[in-house]
Amino acid sequence: MSAPPVTPDGRYIVVRGRLWRRADPALTETARARAVAALMAARRAVRDAKAAERRGLRDAGDALRAARDAVQAAKEALGERGPVWWDDGAPDETRRMARNTRYAAWFAGLAGEGAEAGELSGAGPGPR
Repeated sequence: MSAPPVTPDGRYIVVRGRLWRRADPALTETARARAVAALMAARRAVRDAKAAERRGLRDAGDALRAARDAVQAAKEALGERGPVWWDDGAPDETRRMARNTRYAAWFAGLAGEGAEAGELSGAGPGPR
């Protein structure tokens, strides 16, 4: 599987035609690694809480909410959610279809490189 396309300004990746905000490039490697580790732990906690919910365990709903909050916090620490990490006033276009954004011409050019614009990079950032 190849890496998803990155917008020319480095702010987004494109997955199945949709823009997803990248991590803040100004993060130190230590801070990034710490946030990624927290994100992976939080995603495992979401998985475990969902399994507990399916088994009908009593506090599973609270555990799921806490795990999802931890995912949110880790994503914010990475710069993938929350306030944008750039300072030029450009709006956040996360989750928008690339063809409907200021990246439309760039994105259309990717299709000319042999990929179907709506199907670029089947790997995704996962459910939100």
